[in-house]
Amino acid sequence: MFVEKRKLGRSISLIVGASLILSALPVASAASSSPLAPYKLTLYYPGSPAKDEAKVEAKMNDYLKSKINATIDLIPIDWGQWDSKMNLLKASREPMDIIFTAQWNGHANDVAKGVFLALDDAKGPAGNLIAQYGKDITRSLDPAFLKGSKVNGHNYGIPTNKELAAQGGVIYRKDIADKLGLTSQLNKVKSVQDLVPILASVKKKMPSMTPLFLRDGDNFNSHYFMQQDYLGDTTIEGLIRKDGTSTKVITRFDDKKYMDQLSLTRDIFKKGYINRDAATTQLSGQDALKKGNVFMIVASLKPGKDAEVAIAANLAGKLKQINMTDRTVSTGETAGSMLGISSTSKDPARAMMFINLLHSDKYLNNLLNFGIEGTHYSKVSGEIIKPGPSAANYNPGATWMFGNQFLNYVWNTEASDKWAQFKAFNKGAKMSPALGFTFNAQPVKSQVAALVTVRSKYIAGLETGAIDPSKAKEFQKKEIANGLDKVLKEKQKQLDAFLRSK
Repeated sequence: MFVEKRKLGRSISLIVGASLILSALPVASAASSSPLAPYKLTLYYPGSPAKDEAKVEAKMNDYLKSKINATIDLIPIDWGQWDSKMNLLKASREPMDIIFTAQWNGHANDVAKGVFLALDDAKGPAGNLIAQYGKDITRSLDPAFLKGSKVNGHNYGIPTNKELAAQGGVIYRKDIADKLGLTSQLNKVKSVQDLVPILASVKKKMPSMTPLFLRDGDNFNSHYFMQQDYLGDTTIEGLIRKDGTSTKVITRFDDKKYMDQLSLTRDIFKKGYINRDAATTQLSGQDALKKGNVFMIVASLKPGKDAEVAIAANLAGKLKQINMTDRTVSTGETAGSMLGISSTSKDPARAMMFINLLHSDKYLNNLLNFGIEGTHYSKVSGEIIKPGPSAANYNPGATWMFGNQFLNYVWNTEASDKWAQFKAFNKGAKMSPALGFTFNAQPVKSQVAALVTVRSKYIAGLETGAIDPSKAKEFQKKEIANGLDKVLKEKQKQLDAFLRSK
């Protein structure tokens, strides 16, 4: 599907200037009385293509034509292929409009490479798009989101309006736990070590079921579980701990808690409790649960995350979460889910108009997230919905990616006060000592690029238990040989300057 939908040239220059900005002004703008020319937007995001995607696109297009005279091409890319395909598209300068981005997905590195446009730079090639076309964004977002997601003083992505704090934990099959008599044990879990005997019971009593599904990015050493603040981009080495007070930039290998967790994960892997393909699997945790043979996954949690995942995995009422870390807030959380505008977009202004609608237009937001009323969902009462007759044909399970989550409907299997719980979740969270700081990789971009390549060769195996932690020293030597010290020094220099200016 991806190849079929992409019949665009590989070589194109970004055309931005006064004529572009004028052509993108709304009909009602005082600056221009000319109507908007038709334009087809593209939206790239990680997720599985849906059977009824074309039907939802058609509905969106009918609506968008009347709003901003645009149509939309939704381009979901499976999680396992997201990084590789998007890296190729970015490197080849493929014409794209809107792209999902996040600090844990190489955002700062992409900014250094020129992948995204600055959205608030009056002197930039596209002007201050937020000021011109993003007024609903600034009205709805907590200022901490835009402030905390800046890179080198500018926003290169618009954060999703969602929970601000982060918490790590697990989501498990409650129905299986009840069946195996494990519920009481699970209710007492406080640490990863507490999970080991539970996983052992699952493996013994249900040998065909994978006790624990791990993957690259979702494991006990993920940034959200280990409370590590990578200062804007988890793909770039150099961190401080979110739950501490020290502002000395260290590597992951200098973090004792990280190394101890690597050893425990390795032990769990050797016992056969983790999927053998953990280091290479292309499945997301949500899709793994959907297959029906997985008992537990690791996840970044929030109120009602278990119910959200259950709906997307066709396991409504069968999942439960265990919160296992403190709630923390870092710059990474403010930039944990964003929509950026590609520097190859032919109409950045129109792209910003669309993102602005996702933050303000309830109909459009819910159409993208839940599909067509009466087909993919139906109203129970007010803002409460239930699955429709064709719910399985369109169920992105990606509400956290798009616009303003507080506009979202709530499934009848979720708490009716879900959004009130979100607000309470943010209160009292531990603030990272570096909150508001984002590393600018530009001064060391060649070293960063080399380190990202080195990291990609070992991190998945190491953090999922597939590789012995004794190999960590070997990997760190390779990082040092590729400029690690320069990157750490530059991160520390920038962080110190930020802290002095506070």
